[in-house]
Amino acid sequence: MIDLRLLREDPDRVRASQRARGEDVALVDALLSADERRRSSGVRFDELRAEQRQLGKLIPKATPEERAELLGRAEQLKADVKAAEAERDEADGETQQLLLRLGNLVYPDVPVGGEEDFVTLETHGTIRDFGAEGFEPKDHLELGHILGAIDVARGAKVSGSRFYFLTGVGALLELALVNAAIAQATEAGFTPMLTPALVRPQSMAGTGFLSQAAEDVYHLAKDDLYLVGTSEVPLAAYHMDEIIDADRLPLRYAGFSPCFRREAGSHGKDTRGIFRVHQFDKVEMFSYVAPEDSQAEHKRLLEWEKQWLTSLELPFRVIDVATGDLGASAARKYDCEAWIPTQGKYRELTSTSDCTEFQSRRLSIRVRDGKQVKPLATLNGTLCAVPRTIVAILENHQRADGSVYVPEVLRPYLGGREVLEPVAK
Repeated sequence: MIDLRLLREDPDRVRASQRARGEDVALVDALLSADERRRSSGVRFDELRAEQRQLGKLIPKATPEERAELLGRAEQLKADVKAAEAERDEADGETQQLLLRLGNLVYPDVPVGGEEDFVTLETHGTIRDFGAEGFEPKDHLELGHILGAIDVARGAKVSGSRFYFLTGVGALLELALVNAAIAQATEAGFTPMLTPALVRPQSMAGTGFLSQAAEDVYHLAKDDLYLVGTSEVPLAAYHMDEIIDADRLPLRYAGFSPCFRREAGSHGKDTRGIFRVHQFDKVEMFSYVAPEDSQAEHKRLLEWEKQWLTSLELPFRVIDVATGDLGASAARKYDCEAWIPTQGKYRELTSTSDCTEFQSRRLSIRVRDGKQVKPLATLNGTLCAVPRTIVAILENHQRADGSVYVPEVLRPYLGGREVLEPVAK
């Protein structure tokens, strides 16, 4: 959530952020009104309680005549205090409810618009000309069948659409990607983490995934637990309700977890293969830093993502995501999109978001710097979303006979294989 003091001091900035996101600007004025009622009713409650305490001291010392009058006033005060408390609590509840609906404040220089209004910042690698090489590229599903690596037919039989099996070398390729990604993260100073896949509502709401992204979240109603769509959620909640000493920052974690997404708004999109699925594994980077360091840390997370995709020898571009496509928690987001030959376009492989103090305020995570205690900043960055990365590797590194070149960074984790070979039929 945002800082209420900032809302009071500069409501136009909050309105501008809402407008850029394409969200309801009237929410800002409703929140200002609720906050004013919360504060005024709080003052009224405090004044009445102070009078009540003072009256309590006078009654024992009063004369019989005065005592009767004071007791009458005490009865009235009791009712007034109860009413003021109820008014304060109601206004506070409304304020908190409205505050949770408000997205993070976007940085002023973020591109304004929707999904297609991003700005391309960099392009890396060379897109292969398969025509010049004399063959038509196969898509990842056909290659997965040739290699004995992907089985979506049985995935659908067992679990339904958008589920799959990774088999044989496909399973080994996932394990190689995860191990190589964790190795890079560990070398960069991240602490490897295996995180829970089920979290409590407070954890899910605290990271902002029960607002705009709520329709994509799986909820186990009987247990009131949520399946995470990313290990960002448990990593953000890891230090919930804690105060961290400033000299411990930055804290950096690399979480590996299964991820679950309904893909509720993707009907008809990417239905072939394993690019958009309901369950997948991912290595996620997560950072806790001082607020003033968040933008520099954001650039560092992006550099680690670029290092990873470069090591996989994939052609990719970096985009500055537009305001309407940020999600509730992010003040800015960079995506790295890899070229997918059979689609003839770049598709998102990694993403990194600067969430400033938005999540830490919701989760009550603070930093102690001397005598000052204040919210810190949180950031996240995908290092390896496994299925999409497999798609990019198979399609970009395929050969005419259906075999697939293995990038050098993965070979130690694939028994030294330099090529994935078609399986015997």
